[in-house]
Amino acid sequence: MTGRTAPRVHTVDLPADNRGWALVVHGGAGGHVPELPAVGPDQYAAGLAAAYGAGEEVLAAGGAALDAVCAAVTVLEDNPLFNAGRGAALTAEGRAEHDACVMTGTGDSGAVAASHRARNPVLAARAVMERTPHVLLVSPDEATVSAWGLATADPSYFVTDARRTQLDAILAAQAEPARHGTVGAVARDRTGRIAAATSTGGIAGQWDGRIGDTPIVGAGTFAADGVVGLSCTGEGEAFVRGVVAHDVAARMAYGGVDLRTAVEDTVAAKLTERGAEGGLIAIDATGRVVLAHNSPMMFSAYHDGDKLVTTTGPTS
Repeated sequence: MTGRTAPRVHTVDLPADNRGWALVVHGGAGGHVPELPAVGPDQYAAGLAAAYGAGEEVLAAGGAALDAVCAAVTVLEDNPLFNAGRGAALTAEGRAEHDACVMTGTGDSGAVAASHRARNPVLAARAVMERTPHVLLVSPDEATVSAWGLATADPSYFVTDARRTQLDAILAAQAEPARHGTVGAVARDRTGRIAAATSTGGIAGQWDGRIGDTPIVGAGTFAADGVVGLSCTGEGEAFVRGVVAHDVAARMAYGGVDLRTAVEDTVAAKLTERGAEGGLIAIDATGRVVLAHNSPMMFSAYHDGDKLVTTTGPTS
């Protein structure tokens, strides 16, 4: 890494609590995006809390981890403050292209890339897992999404004025591309099952057809019962090259290290040493929750004791 100061890894490490289940949600890692409208942290916090609440409702009722993470991510996809679903970053051609992935601890997984018709890309990813023989589909059309019983949307639904303004600034070379902004959730349910889900609009101003780490199993999303579940956010190409999510799981499964050690060692080796920024959320087989990032900030929601914590600003 040349010409850059190695960023510090910020970590939150929470032991399993007595609820019998665990959940953690993220709304992306990165820094302030000055060309987007100034929105108070309370609005981001409310969005994160709503997503956490949707997943929490499923788990508290004894529901499955997969249902919980899909419920949480759907809320964030519907919220234009976050880079997923409506309000996602736009490509250089002004399109919203969505990537999403879901994975269960049994090894089942599904993903979509460059999706532009599914109102909730995370549900389309789940449909790929449950209703097709495949793992990854690129740009499923409206008829396919409808046949899965999912809501569709015109591509214009996903485009907001704020994102148009952001793209105009980037194309006019007045702003650097926003390389962060992804949403995700990881859960462990009362039966010990683990699931993870991630959804993103990618990088503002990216080439049409560019695919990041989010829909790549083992790069941006991974789950293995008895080991760990993870959802990642950050500079996607680095997460793909480092197979970051699976690297954490492998350190635990084959190296015998604990969750925090595995996460921090992977972030250091696969991101920091390669000059990349990002973060991840994770839950292990016991319900222990770890969040880590080497970027200036990371939006997240998690339970600490009897308190719901939301993070929406720079980490000190």
